Amino acid sequence: MEIDDRKLKILQAIISDYINTGEPVGSRTIARKYDLGVSSATIRNEMADLEEMGYIEQLYTSSGRKPSDKGYRLFVDKLMKTHELTAEEDLFIKNMLLNAALFEVEKVIRQASVVLSRLTQLTCVVKTPSVKKSYLRAIQLVNIDNNNMLLVIVTDSGIIKNSMIKVKGPVSSDILIRLNNMLNTRLRNLTIEDINLEVINNIKNDLKGYDDIFNAIIPPLYDCLNEDSCEVLTEGETNILKYPEYNDINRAKEFISFLDNKEIVNKLISDSIDTKVSIGEENYIPEAKDYSIISKAYGKDGKILGSIGIIGPTRMQYSKVISLLNKVIELLNENLKHYDNW
Repeated sequence: MEIDDRKLKILQAIISDYINTGEPVGSRTIARKYDLGVSSATIRNEMADLEEMGYIEQLYTSSGRKPSDKGYRLFVDKLMKTHELTAEEDLFIKNMLLNAALFEVEKVIRQASVVLSRLTQLTCVVKTPSVKKSYLRAIQLVNIDNNNMLLVIVTDSGIIKNSMIKVKGPVSSDILIRLNNMLNTRLRNLTIEDINLEVINNIKNDLKGYDDIFNAIIPPLYDCLNEDSCEVLTEGETNILKYPEYNDINRAKEFISFLDNKEIVNKLISDSIDTKVSIGEENYIPEAKDYSIISKAYGKDGKILGSIGIIGPTRMQYSKVISLLNKVIELLNENLKHYDNW
């Protein structure tokens, strides 16, 4: 059975109404609210066909219909209209990200998640830049006192790590400059995988006579760079409670428990530069079958640094969420270009 234009219009009406109300939709509601030019009886017949084709579902006999995952997929791929951001939405995004851009890159990324959570009223998940995949941009030793120095590591993805190290005695400014120059010559533009035995031996030779500093530097250097590949941050975890169907305490607990499993959430957030929409059962992990996830990667100079995802019920406002996510990623990428010190 083919899905013709009339069925498509009825399906679009059912999905739009259900997204807005969360209530199963009947033929009389469609006839009354949408000018489709056909009777309630005709709409009812077409809805029966749509159900047989798997695009809508009936919760129980004589109830209205709700979209299925298959119906939402058709809606997103073919029926959904592009959401034009309002002037208020656009200004809010720009102001929030512009203010955050004055600080560290992690602040900008966290602020992006706050913006999306507020505007979508859904949960935002951010995968932060991976330390292991980042290139070292600067290594700096800073005198604290006669027996302590601060090791500061800056990566190309804007990540800053630091560690206190012990030394046997005071280090003069001239020697400190020389040590920093040697370290940056050997380590700049390397990743953690690049720091092999040869690199370590070269550093050891460069620091001959400063064995205490060499021995103090290497362990924290590895510790700083060998942390988990990325951090998964969430914002707006309780927004889903604004949906009546999640007022049920058990469903709410399931959602919070799902978010708490960072390993699963990490797998579900796409690392693609293209916007990915994953609906219900399309999420291959059973814990996510009741949710839709819209995600997209962010980065700098063609390099993917992390990704951002929006998680919510399958009846989320897809067009609005996609437009907001795309806009935030666009501005985030633009802001990341200005961190020239990476």
